[in-house]
Amino acid sequence: MGMKPEDTISILNNLIETLKDGQEGFRVAAEDVKNPELKTLFNRLSLERAQMAGELQQEAIQLGEGEPEKTSSAAGALHRGWIHIKEALAGGGDHAVLSECERGEDSAVSNYRDALEADLPQNLRAIIERQYTRVKAAHDEVRDRRDATAK
Repeated sequence: MGMKPEDTISILNNLIETLKDGQEGFRVAAEDVKNPELKTLFNRLSLERAQMAGELQQEAIQLGEGEPEKTSSAAGALHRGWIHIKEALAGGGDHAVLSECERGEDSAVSNYRDALEADLPQNLRAIIERQYTRVKAAHDEVRDRRDATAK
């Protein structure tokens, strides 16, 4: 007994939105952070999110219920864990920025966990599990960098 296509699409759109948030959050962080190593890390993660979102958009199109999510939540307005990234960049130094990125990643990890609890079609489950591994790795990398950075 699988899910209805529209339920599957709504899960996909939620993840696409999550990925777009991360893409935008990491992009903003990469632009503003001074540390070249972190700049490289954030650019890489932003690009990875863009690719992952594209992959899910293709799946949503194949399921064929109208257009998939193209924008992050409120057309570029960062939300969920990413709300405070700009403030952290304004005043905080690397530790504050990494903390905010980690918070954004916390919400991404939990959105993926929620998605994987659903009764997804097998091919989608495989894609989402693979992406979840990458999201979790990114989260842990950001967290480890944060912990290694003095406040």
